[in-house]
Amino acid sequence: MAQVRLYARGMLRIQCLTIDCAEPRRLAEFWAEALGWTITGSDDLGAVIECLDAAGDGAGAVPFPDILFLKDPNPKAVKNRLHLDLRPANQADEVARLEELGARRVEIGQADEPDATWVVMADPEGHEFCVLRALAK
Repeated sequence: MAQVRLYARGMLRIQCLTIDCAEPRRLAEFWAEALGWTITGSDDLGAVIECLDAAGDGAGAVPFPDILFLKDPNPKAVKNRLHLDLRPANQADEVARLEELGARRVEIGQADEPDATWVVMADPEGHEFCVLRALAK
C-alpha cells in the first residue's frame, strides 16, 4: 500500500541528492554523523549515506532520498543553489554539536534579516545549510 502512494502521481521519487566534493568519504562521514544516518557505500569516486530503519536494512524506513557524495576536483566557487534546512529539537545544542563535527557558522546576508530564526552553517567543504529553530509545541 505504501508503494502505491509513493508512485501514484507521477511514478517518480527522488532517489538521491548529489553533492560534488573533493573528499566524498570524509564528507559522507560528517553528514552521516550529523543526521544519524549510515554510510552504505563508498569507493574512490563517491560515497552514499542512507536513513535506515532500526533493523538496518532500509525495509520499512521512511522513504528519504539517499545523499550521494561524488568526487569532483573543482573547488566550490559560489553559494549553493540547493541546500538542506535542518529542524532540531534544540537549535543552540545542535549548532554546537555540528561545530564539534567540523561545521562552521557562515554569514551570507542573514544578519541583515531582522526576523532570521535560522543559523547558516557550512559543512567541512563549505556547502551551506541552515539549522532552523525548533517548532513550537
